[in-house]
Formats: sequence, structure tokens, C-alpha cells
Amino acid sequence: MGALPMPAIIVLGRRWLFVIMLSLMAWSPSAAALADGSAVVLMYHRFAEGKYPSTNTTVEQLDAHIAELLSGPYTVLPLPEIIERTLNGPPLLDRTIGISIDDAYRSVYTVAWPRFKAAGLPFTVFVATSHVDRGSSVHMTWDHLRDLAADGVSIGHHTVSHHHMATASPERNRKELSQAFQRLGDELGQRPKLFAYPYGEAGVAVSQLIEDTGFQAAFGQHSGVIGSVGDMFYLPRFAMNEKYGGIERFRLAVNALPIPVTDMTPLDHVISDPNPPAMGFTIHENIGDLGQLACFVSHAGRANLERLGPNRIEVRIAAAFPIGRSRLNCTLPAGKGRWRWLGRQFYRAP
Repeated sequence: MGALPMPAIIVLGRRWLFVIMLSLMAWSPSAAALADGSAVVLMYHRFAEGKYPSTNTTVEQLDAHIAELLSGPYTVLPLPEIIERTLNGPPLLDRTIGISIDDAYRSVYTVAWPRFKAAGLPFTVFVATSHVDRGSSVHMTWDHLRDLAADGVSIGHHTVSHHHMATASPERNRKELSQAFQRLGDELGQRPKLFAYPYGEAGVAVSQLIEDTGFQAAFGQHSGVIGSVGDMFYLPRFAMNEKYGGIERFRLAVNALPIPVTDMTPLDHVISDPNPPAMGFTIHENIGDLGQLACFVSHAGRANLERLGPNRIEVRIAAAFPIGRSRLNCTLPAGKGRWRWLGRQFYRAP
């Protein structure tokens, strides 16, 4: 990747300076430490709420997921521990799994928590505070969340109103972060270190704000494995719902391995011009036959891949990104029924 002009480096900030520096220096011990091990994080929303299949997981699916985690070669760790070990060690074991749940729906308390508790499986709930403050029967109450927190469930930050951060003003985003911290502190006595972007939408500016606010890590809603890239402020999660929560897909996800990359383009996940942007990445380890790598874009289908040198991949599509969210997923067979996985979510404003 060519050198960036100084003003561009200043705008990108510390988070992207790290990503850029990985491509400009030899693979050092400090950089290697961040790639040691990997983890798959699962994302749930609702349970046994069949009116909302796109965000719901059935009881039968959840029970099958728990049975697989208990019977298979998995290590399920609290999400804060996964992040701490990713940053500082010791290295994560193969098939390390984290469980996250967004939006604090009431069914987390009534359906999921008893099952996870009985199985001894830790999880994190990302809370948008206005949902709880409204006192509706759809979401948990503060008393419910206090019960979970007292039982060791970790609580994450998910803004106040679950708004679209990528198109909101910096002032609105800072206000949402501050007010949610205030409510979480008042009700739970906590200041969460982990953040999840509403709808998984974020760009460079939003992610830099999250880092500057003092969070340790932040999660999107794109499929993939922690360990693929060094960016701790847009980490992937495999979404579970009725359509994509069958046991075969679940096993595919929890056995996934990273595609370790640097030099990802475009840097920003918010699409402007040109559209489509130049997309690509450099695979920095020998991970197998790159001729078997396949990439798919949600609005364009299978992409054409151009290989530049031994390990630079350019992803070519002709169709412009539509308004809203789009996803890129790249997979590579890893042998023994396992797959390497890299995902990105892009957003184009109306």
C-alpha cells in the first residue's frame, strides 16, 4: 500500500494507524501476539418470539446450540475475558467461543438466561438504555438486569436509543454515549468497556469516537472470526436467528477460523464515492490454497477475485452498493470440515 499523505493519517487517527503500520513493518512479536489464537462470537437478539423470525432464535435451536457447546471441543469464555486475552494474552485456545445478546429483550431473562445458567455458559447483554427506561413488557427491566449482573452476566453499551450512528452528528453520538453511561451507572453501578454498534453500522469516524471514549473493544454485526484483523473497534460476530440458526450452520460458525489480513480497502465502512469502491486485502500468513478463496457480496453475488503477487487479493464487482447495509463474506476451506472466514459490513447513507 502506498504512503498516505500526512493530513489523511491525522484524520484516520490511532486506530487505523495501527492497521496501516501492520502493512509497513515486518511481522513483529507484538503484532503476532494480537493474532495468537482466535475466537468466534455469537450474536443473539430474541428467544421464542416467533413473530420476529429475522432476530428470533427458537427454543429448539437454542437448546441444540447449548448441547453442541457442551458436547464439542469448545471453550466458552466471558466476552470481556476474550477481549483481554486478545489484547494482552495468554493466547486463546482453538475454538474459543463468546456469546453476546443485543437489545435486552425480556425473553433473554425468561428463556435464555435460565438455560445458559444451567449450562454454566457466560454471556454479555448489550443494552440500549431507553428501551429499558420505557418500561415496556418487550424489554427487560432494570431489576431484571440487576439480577443478571449479580449472577455474573456482563453488561455492554448499546447507546441510548439504538440510533443509526453512521449518519448521526458527532454531537448526537457523544450525547448518546454519555447519557447511556449515566443510566448504566445509576442503575447498575457499571461503566461498560465493551460496545456494540446498533445495526452493526459504523465508519472510521464513529469507531474512532468509540475508541476515544475509552471503550476496550466494539462489535459489529458482520460474520467472521476475531483474529482476522487487528482492528479491535469493529469486531465480527456470527448472527443467529431462525433462518441462520440451524445446527449445521451453528457448527460451521463455531468451528470457523480466521483469514488473517492486513491492508484492507476501503478503510471506511461507510460507502460514498467511488461506488463501488476498490475492495481488497493482503493475507499475511500461509493459510492454504488461495485459489480456493471465494468472496460474495450481498447485493452482487459472487465477486471476481484478482490476485496480485503471492498474497494480495482484490475483490472486483460492477454493481454499486445500494442504500443501507451490505455485506462482504470471504471463505476458504481449512480442512477437516472447517472453514476460514472473513466478513465486512458496509453502509451507504440515503
